Amino acid sequence: MPARHSWEIPLLVIVVIVTVLAYLVALLLLFTGNAGQLTLVLVFAPLIVYLIRGMNYAGQRVNGVKMSPTQFPEGYRMVQEAAARFGMAKVPDAYVVLGNGQINAFASGHGFRRFVVVYSDLFEIGGAARDPDALAFIIGHEVGHIAAGHVSYWRQLGMFAGSYVPILGSSLIRAQEYTADNHGFCNRPHGAPAAMQTLAGGKYLNALVGFDEMADRADQEKGFFVWIVNAMASHPVLTWRMWALRDRSRHGKLFWRPSAPPRPMVAPPFGGYQPPAGYGTPQGFGQTGYGTTPGYGTTPGYGPPQGYGAPPESGDTTTYYEYRGPN
Repeated sequence: MPARHSWEIPLLVIVVIVTVLAYLVALLLLFTGNAGQLTLVLVFAPLIVYLIRGMNYAGQRVNGVKMSPTQFPEGYRMVQEAAARFGMAKVPDAYVVLGNGQINAFASGHGFRRFVVVYSDLFEIGGAARDPDALAFIIGHEVGHIAAGHVSYWRQLGMFAGSYVPILGSSLIRAQEYTADNHGFCNRPHGAPAAMQTLAGGKYLNALVGFDEMADRADQEKGFFVWIVNAMASHPVLTWRMWALRDRSRHGKLFWRPSAPPRPMVAPPFGGYQPPAGYGTPQGFGQTGYGTTPGYGTTPGYGPPQGYGAPPESGDTTTYYEYRGPN
């Protein structure tokens, strides 16, 4: 299973404790005759959460297009594959709703049922002429929310009050988003850059967004207000999120901007694996008759050997390649 973000469970425990304390205070105020409107909301929270989830699910059932082998078959297959990859016993239902230009998707549930909703505009980046890997990443992200237990009734009830505490509640939700990103990356690593480019530039201009260039800015954009914008956000800011998807050696940053040297995202063909030894090395390197240079790469001022790039008569016509990871 993909890794859960390191801060998710500790923050969940704190948020649940805050929510339970709020419920106890609300009951105390109710029994002492000092109940106000907020007190009643807390007392009836179990019913409120149940009704909201039920109405949300009903809305998708009567207004959404349910994915099937004949309706949005590519998305249907992606949901099936993601559920199987995450070891889920039951495949969640999946619906497509009118996006009207919005780029969005979400996961939820009601009772024992779980479902994914994808806005129709996302399928425009999933066509054969565009990038279906991006759609597979997004669907893997949403199915990942379900696999990680983020849409459970009891979990949402336990977060009911604590999630509204500034910074605390939003930090837990950001940690859950990082966990879901890990699922999306596990499902389709090559789709991560295109998915983030779409979130940044939209479904038509996503190709103009430089994934690495934008991720590099996570270390460059500083200041108190940058910290506040991230701390109050329900999702990691895009530059930090891109950095985390590129650097798979550590969890995404939750509170402080990334500061380690950026590492190129490598995803061939299963996410997180490095290229095999000798990748990019010319065939026959070091063998008899090959124009090698003694001490190459071991002296200060590292550079290509003398004659590199010279005309054919120099005796070295080999082309060197540097592994940079997927574009």
